[in-house]
Amino acid sequence: MKLLKYKQIADDIRKAILDKKYKPGEQLALEREMCKTYGVSRITIKRAIDELVKSGLVVKRRGSGTFVKSLEAKEVRDLGQADQFSGFTATFPHSKVKTQVMKFDIVHPTEKVAAKLNLTTEDFVYDFIRVRILDDKPIVVEYTQMPIETIPGIKMDVLQSSIYQYIEKKLHFHIQSAHRTLHAVLPTDQEKEWLAIDKPMAILEVEQVSYLDNGAPFEYSMVHHRGDYGELRTVSLRKS
Repeated sequence: MKLLKYKQIADDIRKAILDKKYKPGEQLALEREMCKTYGVSRITIKRAIDELVKSGLVVKRRGSGTFVKSLEAKEVRDLGQADQFSGFTATFPHSKVKTQVMKFDIVHPTEKVAAKLNLTTEDFVYDFIRVRILDDKPIVVEYTQMPIETIPGIKMDVLQSSIYQYIEKKLHFHIQSAHRTLHAVLPTDQEKEWLAIDKPMAILEVEQVSYLDNGAPFEYSMVHHRGDYGELRTVSLRKS
C-alpha cells in the first residue's frame, strides 16, 4: 500500500535525523522551503512535521521554527498510549489514593529547568511537591514544575486530584509523549519522613519531560518511588 505524501515526507526527514544529517538542536528548514523541496502544499508539510512531533523527534518553538530534539535515537519512542498519562489515581482504580501537597509556589525556573521547558529564567513556573499515598502507605514523592503560560489555572484542588485529567478534560489539551531517565538514589532525611522509610533503602528516581501534541513541553518532574514498592516493566520491539 502506497504511503500518503505527508507520511513519505515525515519518513524522509525522520531518516535524515536518525542518520545524523541533522544535529541535535538544529533547526529544520522552514515550511515554505520544504514546500519547494518536496513540491507539495504547506498543509502537507505541516502534517508531516506534526507526525515528527508526535514521535518525539522534533519540537516546535513558537516564533522560531522546528528543531531536532537533543536526544539519541535510541531514546526516542512514541508514548502516545492513553494509559501512560491517565494519572496516578486512574492507574490504581481499586485502591484508596490520597495526595498530600507539601509545597505550592510560583517561581522562576533554574537554567536547567528553563532549558528543559524551552523557557527563559525570567519566565514563571508552578513549583510543587506532592506525596502520593496508596492504601494509607506513602509510596511516591513528586517534584514538579510546569509553565504557567502553557498550563494555566492550576490551583490547590487540582494538585489534590489529577493534574493530567485537568489538562485533558478541563483544558482540552492532548498529552502526547514523555522522555524519562531513571536512576537509583538514596532518600533524603525529609523523604524518609514523607515516605515513612525506617530502614536502609534505595529509591527509584524518574526524571521526566512531558510534551503536548503540539510539541510544547509542559512538565519537568523528578519523581522518587520507594524502592520496596512497585516495579518497572518494559517491552522491546524489533522493527520489521
